Amino acid sequence: MKDKIVLIVGGSGGIGSACGRVFAKAGAKVVLAARNQEKAERVAKEINDSGGDAYVIGVDVTDLASVSKMAREVTEDLGAIDVLVNAFGTAIIQPLLDINPEQAKEMLDVNVYGTFLVTQTVVRYMATEKKGRVIMFPGSVGKYPMKNSSVYSASKFAITGFTKSLVEEHKRSGVKFTLMHLGGVDTPMWDSDTVDMRVQTDKMLTPEEVAKSVYYAANQPEGSVLNEITIQPESHQMV
Repeated sequence: MKDKIVLIVGGSGGIGSACGRVFAKAGAKVVLAARNQEKAERVAKEINDSGGDAYVIGVDVTDLASVSKMAREVTEDLGAIDVLVNAFGTAIIQPLLDINPEQAKEMLDVNVYGTFLVTQTVVRYMATEKKGRVIMFPGSVGKYPMKNSSVYSASKFAITGFTKSLVEEHKRSGVKFTLMHLGGVDTPMWDSDTVDMRVQTDKMLTPEEVAKSVYYAANQPEGSVLNEITIQPESHQMV
C-alpha cells in the first residue's frame, strides 16, 4: 500500500476513521472525505502525528457538484485514486408505521443515491486508469433482513444489487468491487434517535477489526479480488 491513494468517504469516525489509521500505517496516502470536516481533521491530525500521511476534504454525498469537486481535487492534487472506501451511511431501525417519511427519504438519499453518486464519479476516473478497488458496506441487513429494518434493509439491499451488477459490468475495466456484509459494529450509529434497538455494543465487532478486513480486501494481489465477505460477532449482541 506504499504511496497508494485511498479515498475514504465517511472518514470522520467509526469504520471510516479506523480504516484511515490502518491504511496510513501501511504507507498509503489517506484522504478522509466527510461532511463533518472538523471531526475528520482531528482524525487526520492523529494519523499525521503518528507519521502517517492523511488529508481532509469536505463532501456532501448527495450533491453532484460536491462529489465531482472531491474526486477532481484528490486526483489533481495527489494522483489516481487506487482504493475507494464507501464508509458513510445513516440508519433507521424502527417499525414501519413509526418511521417518519422525511427521515426515510433523507436516509435513502444518503445510503442509495449517495453511494451511486460517489461510486459513479470515482469509478469514471478508475476506469480511465484501468485499475482501482471499491469497498462497499451493505452490512448484514443487505443480505439477511431483520425485524424493524424495512427501510434500512431496503437501502442496503440496493447497495448489494448495485455492486453485484457493477462486478459484471466491470469485469474487463480493471476496477474491482468488494461487498462487506458486517454484523453489528460498535459505532455511534447505535446512539441515533432513529435506531430503536437495545444492543450490547461490547459484544459487537470493533471498527478496528473491520478496518483490518477492509485492508485485507483492498490489498489482494492485482490479479484477484475478494468479491464478498461476511463477518459476524461471536456473541449475540441484541438485548
